[in-house]
Amino acid sequence: MMKTKFKPRKQNQAIKPLLPEEQIRFNARSDQRKKLLPKAVALGVLSGLLAVAFRYSLDYGEQTRGEWLRLARQHETMGLAAVLLLSALATMLAGWIVARFAPEASGSGIPHLKAVLQGQRQFNWLRVIIVKFISGLVAISTGLALGREGPTVQMGGAVGHALARHKTGDDGEARILVAAGGGAGLAAAFNAPLSGLMFVLEELQENCATVVFFVAAVACLASDMICRQLLGQSPIFPLAINNAPSLYLLPVILPLGAVCGLVGVIFNKALLAGQRLVVLPMLGRWVYWGFWGVIVGLIGWWRPEMLGGGQHLAKHIVAGQTLPQTTIIIFFIVRFFLTIGSYSTGVAGGIFAPVLVLGALLGLGMGEWAMDWFPQIPNDKLSFAVVGMAALFTGVVRAPLTGMVLVIEMTANYELVLPLFLACFVALTVADSLRNLPIYEALLERDLLRHKGDS
Repeated sequence: MMKTKFKPRKQNQAIKPLLPEEQIRFNARSDQRKKLLPKAVALGVLSGLLAVAFRYSLDYGEQTRGEWLRLARQHETMGLAAVLLLSALATMLAGWIVARFAPEASGSGIPHLKAVLQGQRQFNWLRVIIVKFISGLVAISTGLALGREGPTVQMGGAVGHALARHKTGDDGEARILVAAGGGAGLAAAFNAPLSGLMFVLEELQENCATVVFFVAAVACLASDMICRQLLGQSPIFPLAINNAPSLYLLPVILPLGAVCGLVGVIFNKALLAGQRLVVLPMLGRWVYWGFWGVIVGLIGWWRPEMLGGGQHLAKHIVAGQTLPQTTIIIFFIVRFFLTIGSYSTGVAGGIFAPVLVLGALLGLGMGEWAMDWFPQIPNDKLSFAVVGMAALFTGVVRAPLTGMVLVIEMTANYELVLPLFLACFVALTVADSLRNLPIYEALLERDLLRHKGDS
């Protein structure tokens, strides 16, 4: 049998050169990365500083709301009337600022960001930053069930547009910086740089080139470093799970993923139905803002922990706080409608955090159910709550990798990778099988139709 002999390369034998077209493309990408590196760092730093300022302001606002509620309770009827009046006036103010000065800053702003990246909307970056910051601060401090990540994502995109605004005729660079700024804003909101990068890849840029990946990665890293330096490195939801969950939990995780996919579709339909209130005539909007402010004030008087983005409620759940099943159901229903109603006001605020809270409640409830019906499986309700966060996020947004990585980074725990993977992709399959659009795609479609009708 003959053996094939491989001739060694001679020292003076030249390596086959790249074809001219390949060399040109390689050099162009390399030059573009070098050119965008300083802007990517600046984008991350500025987005991080803006997110830190927004978070400090919200912390102060929520602290003030808590002190105001404690003071008002000392005066019973007069105190309740004062709380309801202040809540109504603050909601009116937050809604009017957006409607009057920057309608594109309504809600999370992510659909507007996607429209800008597709070249279908303009971006007044300075106006968006100012309106988004003020309206989001007033609304969330008042107690509306909205998250800070929507404002930081759109403000990060606005910073990216500002850095690119002097580049005439280079729309490609502007879109790269806008997308990277959105990812940096998400990274700063949750101290989660990989989640910011995943969000750019899964949600903002469907066709992600290597340059987009590079700029987004640098911006998310720089933004997260700023936040960690100024806010600390502790995870948002510390999770005490030292060992991987038992494989016996996986069959019970399947129905959790399916339920999260179904609830995600219901949430999307309800949120879209609530968007009809955003386009009411101005008088109707004033009435609705005042009405919803009174509702929020009443809920705050009853259970103040139900208000705002819900991070404190989710933190207690992830920390292992035990809640009766009836309380879990009531909290879930109230938070569900509170989130829908708050978003339908059109004020500035996101749905990431509220959806994560709903997912934690849903997962905790499913965990309680599983322990009652299958007492032979390990008692691990905490894992159900954490997996529910990512699975419901996937059912709503249809970005499973972002949901998985976000929960892993927020909890600083990697032991739940397998249950997270299983639940998220079951939720994705169920939601897709129901022919329901992802929430940001549906909101983008409605926004473009409304914008076309106005023009």
